[in-house]
Parts: sequence; structure tokens; C-alpha cells
Amino acid sequence: MAREARLLVLIWVALMLLLTSTVAVTYSPLGPLKPFFNLAIAAAKAGLILWVFMHLREQPGLNRVAALAAGAWLAILVTMTLVDLGTRGWVT
Repeated sequence: MAREARLLVLIWVALMLLLTSTVAVTYSPLGPLKPFFNLAIAAAKAGLILWVFMHLREQPGLNRVAALAAGAWLAILVTMTLVDLGTRGWVT
């Protein structure tokens, strides 16, 4: 039980550090690169939550592949949306 509690505390600390990095990126002068950094941080947070709190680490291989495929599909959809918005003339 102590091992599980220690893991949860470590995950909480990691999520708080990622939250701090999100705020730091928001106020940094990165210009148009801010969304990419924030999306990468959000993906790391989602990965931690999936791996620990949704018990993906305890699942067999096929369930992990299905979760990875769902994440890849979401990434494809987000990329296509960003490309569409980036190629329109009315977006600044």
C-alpha cells in the first residue's frame, strides 16, 4: 500500500510541475510556438493520467494498443484542424 501511495504522490508532483511549466510557457516570449509547447505539455499530462489513474499500466497489450491508436487518431484530427485554420485567409 505504501508503494501505491508513493506512486500517487510522485504522479501528483509531476502533474504540478507540468502545470507550472504550462503557466511558464504562457507568460514566456515564444511567439507562435506557444501552442505547440502547450499541446506537448497537455499530451504529457494526459499520458500520465491515462497510465496511472485509468490503470493502463495494468492492462494487457491489446488494450494499450487501442489507447495508443485513439491518441494517434486524436492527434491526426487536431493536426488537420490546425492545418485547415492555418491555410484560411481570414485567420491572423
